Amino acid sequence: QVQLVESGGGLVQAGGSLRLSCAASGRTFNSFTMGWFRQAPGKEREFVAAINWGGGSTYYVDSVKGRFTISRDNAKSTVYLQMNSLKPEDTAVYYCAAKRGRVVVTGPLVDPDYWGLGTQVTVSS
Repeated sequence: QVQLVESGGGLVQAGGSLRLSCAASGRTFNSFTMGWFRQAPGKEREFVAAINWGGGSTYYVDSVKGRFTISRDNAKSTVYLQMNSLKPEDTAVYYCAAKRGRVVVTGPLVDPDYWGLGTQVTVSS
């Protein structure tokens, strides 16, 4: 019943920036914990970032901390991932995810209830 649609992926040079967006359907976006995951070729899907329902708490995987910023606009039912200082190892399909519930974000998003279909991010050297 809830659909997530990512956009903003593309090809960028190392050191460059991209901003991913995830638009959510439904009327309960502000009750969701939101996050981003990514999956590189030949690797398992990994958690990247999460943000709580109000946007006041965030959590990042160590490899992106200081470079990526997750944010949300509940009025637009949209979550964003600003990616700066991109590295070739950031190349992956990036997935938006949502979990029901207004919970404190102190770690990776576990067992999301909804997933987007992904958007490709390719960082060239």
